[in-house]
Amino acid sequence: MLRRVVCSLAIAGMAQASLASTSLAQDFYHPPTQANFEQVFEQETDQELLRPINFEYPEIAPASAETFCAPDPFSGVPDPCDGCLPVAGGCDSIECEDEGWCSVLCSDKSVLDCLKGNEIGPFTYSAGGALRYRYLSERNRLRPPLNGRYSSYDQWRLTPFLELKMGDDFTARVEAIDASTFNEELPPLPIDVNRTDLLQYFVDVKLLDSGTGEKLRVKAGRQLLLYGSQHLVSPLAWANTYRNFEGVKLYYTSDAWNIDGFATRPVNGASGNINRPLSYDTPDQSRTFSGVYSTYKNAPNGVLDLYWLWLDEDDDNPSLIDGDRHTFGSRYAGAVPINDECGDLWMTLGWDYEGAIQTGSDVVGPGPARDVLAGFVSTRTGLTFNTMPWTPTLDGVFFWGSGDSDPDDGTINTVSTLFPLGHAYWGQIDNLDGQNLLDYSVQLTVNPSKKLNCQAQWHWFDKDKREDAIWNVAGAPFGGIVATESRHIGTELDLVATYKVNSNLTLQGGYFWFFYGDAVTENPNPQVADRGNAESYYFFADWKF
Repeated sequence: MLRRVVCSLAIAGMAQASLASTSLAQDFYHPPTQANFEQVFEQETDQELLRPINFEYPEIAPASAETFCAPDPFSGVPDPCDGCLPVAGGCDSIECEDEGWCSVLCSDKSVLDCLKGNEIGPFTYSAGGALRYRYLSERNRLRPPLNGRYSSYDQWRLTPFLELKMGDDFTARVEAIDASTFNEELPPLPIDVNRTDLLQYFVDVKLLDSGTGEKLRVKAGRQLLLYGSQHLVSPLAWANTYRNFEGVKLYYTSDAWNIDGFATRPVNGASGNINRPLSYDTPDQSRTFSGVYSTYKNAPNGVLDLYWLWLDEDDDNPSLIDGDRHTFGSRYAGAVPINDECGDLWMTLGWDYEGAIQTGSDVVGPGPARDVLAGFVSTRTGLTFNTMPWTPTLDGVFFWGSGDSDPDDGTINTVSTLFPLGHAYWGQIDNLDGQNLLDYSVQLTVNPSKKLNCQAQWHWFDKDKREDAIWNVAGAPFGGIVATESRHIGTELDLVATYKVNSNLTLQGGYFWFFYGDAVTENPNPQVADRGNAESYYFFADWKF
C-alpha cells in the first residue's frame, strides 16, 4: 500500500524527473522523423518498418551510455544485437557448430558485409538489400471486388540497393524493387505487385554545417516519406510494394529541431497513382504532395511536432477523398518514469496525442466542388510495468476521424488521412481507413524475451456519421456513399507475434478476427451486407543482406 501511495505522489511530481530520464523518454517514444529516416532506414532496414507500431513504453533505466541499448524505433524493444554490450540470451550467447546456413542465421553480420563501406578514393560504396516472403489468407474483408469473399496468396519482395557516399557531405542511392504475388484467388491490389522497378533513386547533399550541430541538406529524386506517427505520411512498408514519391526535400537539423520542407509527386500505385504493376512507374502529373513538418525535440518529457501538409489533385475523383486539401496539425508524444519509494523504476507512463484540421475544396459524389472543413484526433496513453515479468504495456487508444452528416450541403466534413499506415492503427485486418471513423481500442504488449514481442489488440469501430460511407483501407467508400440505420461497423481482435532472430532476420505471424456490426450486416447495399464475419492470418520472414 505504501508503495502505491508514494508512487501516486510521484505521478504528480513527474516534471521533476531527471534530465537523463527525460532524454531517454524522448528517444524511446518517438518514431524516426523524416529528417533522420534515411539513417534509420539504412541501419535498421525495412524489416523494422514491417512491424505494427506497438508504441511500447520500454524501461527507462539510469544506465550509462556504454550499456544502454538503443530501442527499435517502432516496437520500442531494446535490441540486444544492436551494438551494445553482451546481454544474456542475446546474439553473443548463440554459437554455431558449422559455417553453413546456421552461421548465416546466427550472425549479426550481413551476408554481403564485405560490400559495405568500401573505399574508392574520397568515396565509400555499399551494396545490399532485403528479401521478404509472406503468406496471407483472408476471408470476407472489406476489399474489392464487392462480391469477393476469400483469397490466400504468396508474396515475395526483393529490394537490392547500391549507395555511394562522401563522408557526411554527399549520398547517392539507387534501390530497386521486385514485388510479386501469386497463387491468389482474388485480383491483386495496387499494393501487391510491382515487378522490376525503381523504388528509390536520389542524391542527398549537405549545403550548410555550422559546426555546432546545425545542418541544412537537400535531397532530390525518388524517395520514401515518413513523418511522425505515420497517421498521415508513411512509406507503407507493410504493403508488398512500399509507397514512394518523387521530388525535392530541404531539411534542417539541430540539437533542438528537425524541420523539413518538401514538394513531391506520388509515384507508384500504392501512393494513389495509376497502377503499373508490370511497367515502369512515373510520377503522377495531376497530383502534388508538399508541406512543412517540424519536430521540437526539447519539449517536456517528449517531442512536439507541428506540420502543414498540402495535397493538390487536379484530376479530382468523385469517389475518393482527395481534391485540394490543406492539413494543419500537431502531435505531442513522450514518456516519463514512475519510481517507487526507493527511487527505483516501477512503471513508465507514455502518451501520443495528435490532432489536425483540414480545409480546402473537393468533389465527393455528384455535384460541383465544395468547401472542406474536417479533422481528426488521435490519443494513446499507456503504462509499461517495468518490474513485472515480460514487461507488459497496457494502452488505451481513441481515434476520431470526421464524417459528413449532410452530403447535400455546401461543406464536406469527411477527413482525408492522406498517405497513412492504416494497418498499425485502424485494425490490422486492414478493413478500414480513418475517414468517418470512431475507434475505441485496448492493447496489450508483452516481451517474453529480448527477441520475442507479442501483442493483442481489441477495437470497437463506429461510423462518425451514419449518413456517410464506410471507407475501406484504400480510402474508397465500400459499397458507395450510403446512409445506414446503425453507426456500428463492428469489433476486431488482433494477435501478433514478432521474433527477431538477429539484426538481419525477422519472423512475424498474426491472426485477426472482425465481427461485423449492423452498419455492415444491415447495409442497404446487399453486396456489403451479404457476408459473414472476417478473418485473416499471415506469416512473413524478412531477411536483410
